[in-house]
Amino acid sequence: MQVQHDDIAGLLRIQQIDLDIRQQKKQLDELPQRTVILEARKKRGVVGEKQEKVEALRKDAQRRRTRIVDEDASLAKKEAGVQAAIEAASGNYRNVEARTKELAGIAKRRATLEGDLAKVDAEISKIGQLEDQVLRALSDLETAEARAVESFQKEGGAIKATLARLEAQRAQAAAEVSPEAMAVYEKVAARAGGVAIGVLNGSQCGVCRASIEGGRLIELKSQAPLGVCPACKRLLVIE
Repeated sequence: MQVQHDDIAGLLRIQQIDLDIRQQKKQLDELPQRTVILEARKKRGVVGEKQEKVEALRKDAQRRRTRIVDEDASLAKKEAGVQAAIEAASGNYRNVEARTKELAGIAKRRATLEGDLAKVDAEISKIGQLEDQVLRALSDLETAEARAVESFQKEGGAIKATLARLEAQRAQAAAEVSPEAMAVYEKVAARAGGVAIGVLNGSQCGVCRASIEGGRLIELKSQAPLGVCPACKRLLVIE
């Protein structure tokens, strides 16, 4: 491959910059704050679902309480009316007896409602405690997420600044390399996982360490100053 020595120096520099960029991106992807943020958001979703269920329980309990209170209020009004009827019919024994039985039935039902109301109030109290627990859990998760986001932005911002600087250096270096040499480098780098160019070390590829013997070595050296490793197909600088 016919390239200038300046192109080779430029490609080696670009490869080092590319490796530095990959390292920085890997470091950015592996920041522990990212895991904390994702876990916090996942847990918030679970707690949010629990909050909805607890809210549904509270609404159901409140509806039952309202029905009990309304029924008791209606019975209290009816009880007052029956009591008034008893007082008005004091001379009518049968009427008073019937009204008295009715009054006893009302009182019994109101006593039952009183017990039901106490149970519902106790249930609502427990639901309130659950709601408080859920709110505290959400608050703790939001705080943990906010701290992780702040830390991620700070540490990640520094890495992104380094990446921007490296990208600028790469662009400048690439501008100093011939388009033909850059095209070959980019193609090999994409296929070879980022490491596209090495140096021939005696009869050994400086990247894959494969030994190149006999006619293959002679042919490779004839491609100086830049050839292709017959084993890994990477570019090899031949000095």
